[in-house]
Amino acid sequence: MNTLTTLGSGSDASRIISPGPLETSIYGTFGKRLLDVVLASSALFVLSPLFLVVAWLIRLNDGGPVFFRQKRHGKDGASFFMYKFRSMKTTAEAQKAALLADNQHGRDGVTFKMKADPRITRVGAWLRRTSLDELPQLWNVVLGDMSLVGPRPPVAAEYAKYTDYQKTRLAVTPGLTCLWQIKGRAEIPFEGQVELDREYVATRSLLLDLKILVLTIPAVVSGRGAY
Repeated sequence: MNTLTTLGSGSDASRIISPGPLETSIYGTFGKRLLDVVLASSALFVLSPLFLVVAWLIRLNDGGPVFFRQKRHGKDGASFFMYKFRSMKTTAEAQKAALLADNQHGRDGVTFKMKADPRITRVGAWLRRTSLDELPQLWNVVLGDMSLVGPRPPVAAEYAKYTDYQKTRLAVTPGLTCLWQIKGRAEIPFEGQVELDREYVATRSLLLDLKILVLTIPAVVSGRGAY
């Protein structure tokens, strides 16, 4: 099991997550990646008819592109492009600055979350409530940019605000779901998300990954914190 270790008594930057047995275990070196590829590939195949329906609904809604590609930061801060079904208007990024005062995580918060975000399309609201907008990330899992379970990858603007301590949440490959996704999602403030991600990094195992995957289902069905 990995452990959270404090080096000295200096700033937050001195608190790191030390490597543990998982990295040299069968699951850490081979099993986790195998599980990711098998489950993600199978899900893409089984859900392909649903993908077609969602794509048709998005195009029917406003005629815009089906997918949204966004630069994210993964393990150790490495950047990659993450895919989602588009749930916002095509002008969403340009409108964000005017909405910062309504950020649920604070005007100067690292992350931006807003209930009843006016940039979200009618179809997009349904996609977010059901988490269907996240399904294209299964392709990111197949590519190896992401894992099924791991800290959620931040956008570039968020990552630029991270302290060294907060960056330790990205000591492992990011995932589709994580501890804070099953404990309240956007209702959990960013500081709480960081601590839960660090807890995952320090204690991750096959059993923990399976537990998170199973508990993600009722979390998605309930829709708690999905906005």
